[in-house]
Amino acid sequence: MTSVEIRESFLQFFRERGHTVVPSASVIPYNDPTLLFTNAGMNQFKDVFLGLGTRPYTRAVDTQKCIRVSGKHNDLEEVGRDTYHHTFFEMLGNWSFGDYYKNEAISWAWELLTKVWGLPKERLWATVYKDDDEAENIWKTVTNIDHSHILRFGEKENFWEMGETGPCGPCSEIHIDRTPQGTATAKMVNAGTPDVIEIWNLVFIQFNRDENGALHPLPSKHVDTGMGFERICAVLQNKTSNYDTDVFSPLLQKISEISNKSYAGTLYTGTSNRQEEVDIAMRVIADHIRTLTFAIGDGALPSNEGRGYVLRRILRRAARFGRTLDLHEPFLYKLAPVLVDTMSNVFPEIKIHQEHIQKIIKGEEESFNATLDRGLERFEEIAQRALTSSQKIISGEDVFRLYDTYGFPVDLTALLAQEKGLNIDTNSFEKLMEEQRARSRESGKSLSYGTNKIFSLGDRTLPPTEFVGYTEFECDATVLDVENNFVILDKTPFYAESGGQVGDTGILQASDINISVEDTQKDGDIFGHIVEASPTELIGKKVHAAVDKERRLAIMRNHSATHLLHNALRKALGAHVHQAGSFVGPEYLRFDFAHYAKLSDKELQEIESLVNEKIQENIPRTPNLNNIPFEEAKKMGALMFFGEKYGDRVNVIQFGDFSTEFCGGTHVNSTGEIGYFKILREESIASGVRRIEAVTHTGALEALKSQDAALDEKIKQVKLIIEDTFSLCKELNSLNPQSTQHIENILKTMNKMLEGIKNIPPIPNSVSPELGKHFAHRNKLNADLTLLSNELIDIRKKLEKEISHNRVQSKSEIIDSLIANSRAMNGYRVVASKVEATSLDELKSLGDLLRAKLQSGIGVLATVIDNKVQLVCVVTDDLIVQKKADAGKIVRDVAKLVNGGGGGKPHLATAGGKDIANIENALSEVAQIVEKLTNS
Repeated sequence: MTSVEIRESFLQFFRERGHTVVPSASVIPYNDPTLLFTNAGMNQFKDVFLGLGTRPYTRAVDTQKCIRVSGKHNDLEEVGRDTYHHTFFEMLGNWSFGDYYKNEAISWAWELLTKVWGLPKERLWATVYKDDDEAENIWKTVTNIDHSHILRFGEKENFWEMGETGPCGPCSEIHIDRTPQGTATAKMVNAGTPDVIEIWNLVFIQFNRDENGALHPLPSKHVDTGMGFERICAVLQNKTSNYDTDVFSPLLQKISEISNKSYAGTLYTGTSNRQEEVDIAMRVIADHIRTLTFAIGDGALPSNEGRGYVLRRILRRAARFGRTLDLHEPFLYKLAPVLVDTMSNVFPEIKIHQEHIQKIIKGEEESFNATLDRGLERFEEIAQRALTSSQKIISGEDVFRLYDTYGFPVDLTALLAQEKGLNIDTNSFEKLMEEQRARSRESGKSLSYGTNKIFSLGDRTLPPTEFVGYTEFECDATVLDVENNFVILDKTPFYAESGGQVGDTGILQASDINISVEDTQKDGDIFGHIVEASPTELIGKKVHAAVDKERRLAIMRNHSATHLLHNALRKALGAHVHQAGSFVGPEYLRFDFAHYAKLSDKELQEIESLVNEKIQENIPRTPNLNNIPFEEAKKMGALMFFGEKYGDRVNVIQFGDFSTEFCGGTHVNSTGEIGYFKILREESIASGVRRIEAVTHTGALEALKSQDAALDEKIKQVKLIIEDTFSLCKELNSLNPQSTQHIENILKTMNKMLEGIKNIPPIPNSVSPELGKHFAHRNKLNADLTLLSNELIDIRKKLEKEISHNRVQSKSEIIDSLIANSRAMNGYRVVASKVEATSLDELKSLGDLLRAKLQSGIGVLATVIDNKVQLVCVVTDDLIVQKKADAGKIVRDVAKLVNGGGGGKPHLATAGGKDIANIENALSEVAQIVEKLTNS
């Protein structure tokens, strides 16, 4: 059987037995903050086991995408060495939610394995929990398994728990004997040997463990099974290694093609064998590209924290193993199409996001290649230090740093060290690794299901707050409790902060007092209204709760705009775009999204125009989509929004056929109420994550006013530049009357343009689609002003250069006079004089002129610019050769006399100094300094 046939056979077997085929959940657990990645088939049904949700079916079957790279399931270093460990794998599973139990689970498992798939019963072993007499008896009565092949184990092997507390229960595992002659013994079961491996785990969830560790029977009993797809493919295809199945063979074939090396299936022995190294590298790469492709396809991105950090390490580990195959350029991204060809029929998302997946992987590879090269350089530094030590050992800290920072696995460091006659401190390294694993396990532990408490009720219990804010802005309510500055009501129109939307503010009105509500937060289903004081006297009394309506309306407009923006981004940039965070307040909205490149002005304009087009269409929000079944919402194609938690019943916000998303926030009744949408800025906030900030309605009007103020200021600045440029024209005209006529004509034309630019249409009094024309007009004006300003800057630079040139030329006679009155010394002349110059460039030009006019000589010129001494020294070429004269050395010694310093090239050098009063004295010392330096 092919892998495709095996997967379909499993699903069909349980479909025929009344199970609903459920699609795989994302490997990014949107609905569970306790997990980095979906690591088991049960993750998407966690709420059912916890009693927090239900499904419209009681029997389910699926194949679930799983990633296991952290916590207790961290087998990363084993991947590639053995035949059956993976970071990404499929989990085949069948489920019963309070329906059938142990009898059916065991009998169907046996039927599928032995009758449908034809596995020899004599090679199968079953394990049960140590005191689960019921499961053992079922194995003996409903199957024909050899009774000696039924074994009992303790909690470690045969008792499944979700976490330290919560639903749990005994499990029964099915193992297969893979020894050549079928001679496995009981001691080989659960012994970690590839000769006897687990292929299916049947979990019977019947208890709830409390905080004291005690077990309590659940009102309903569930079945949760999990079968490793890759393992069962190896078994049914009679392969000793998962990597030899058709699940991996297309990938390995492509890797061989890219690397021009063959795959022989050699397993790890620990010896330095070239083919073994090649095969391990190919297995690692084949495994890791699956994790990267599916994780990125589901919305994750490599980064420096959380799951992004895990992905970056996976990618770098694969890229590093590519060096073993002599692959030094990006290659991993070329493997993604193989997975699209072989697996997109089951998981279509990888085909939809293929371009995005490949761009992200290629970009990370390019970045890491430089990092890896730096790591090799770092290793050389470490090795040289170790070679000079008496112990000839690389410390565990250095080994760990190479592993953690540069992606060097310990075996690579050990191999490189061995080549230099060095050892590594493995004990210290393992200690540091265990500390990291402990941190990983800690971060991977299951947390309490729900939100962190923001106020404490002690032993008191309160009913859930009734939220009426979807339809009402005010209501009468009873104060149930006051906890510090949190007022808790039986019902409220105040929206509590969640899903990126800020909490409401407003007023609580009692008979004789008004209490300002500064914010609204919630803990689970209980809303806390934050007030300045602690009005405990109101407990049990009636109040009138009124939301700040105008503020809420502004928030609603911005929140609905984020939904339109989300879908506009997906239409303009691609389906890979998904929300990565948001903030919705009354003044503005912020939307973070996954994308790999900066948005062009054209793309931003397209997105903004599409949102405003949908606003102008005044699309009504579809009514009655609050509190609908989760599965119904999914069938509608609703997109999940970042930060939301979805239970059994959910809220959906839908605007026609343009936008359908899960969301518990408050929204406008039709898109026209948003008024207008304006993007303020777009920027990067992390690798592969962009951010857009925008405003709507009156916020857009305010943005228009700000743009007007900025334009007024820009016009003033351009006018000042024009006036200043006219002044430069006058100065140049005084130096050269024929040089500025054409520039003055240009400036007169620019002045006329500026007069035209002043005619800006006034800002409208209200929000309307006309705002778009005003923004477009002002954007054009801004662009025109920028061009005008840039042209003026170019003109000024040319004028300043020409003025400087003319000034220098006008001082030609002065230079002649300086040379005529210079001191003759040893066959050459020495000039030392103070001159007038307005800039250092002009002073250097005077120096160039002096050097050109000196037939053989040295000159030092000094001036004062901005209350600082500036010096230039020039030396003719003959003296550089004959006398080894050096302008840099000369000017440095002269500068010391004015409390300064400098230097430069032998023919021309500059310096500066602070002591203006000592210029004449410094110049009088030039001849002595020259004589000293040319005679030394």
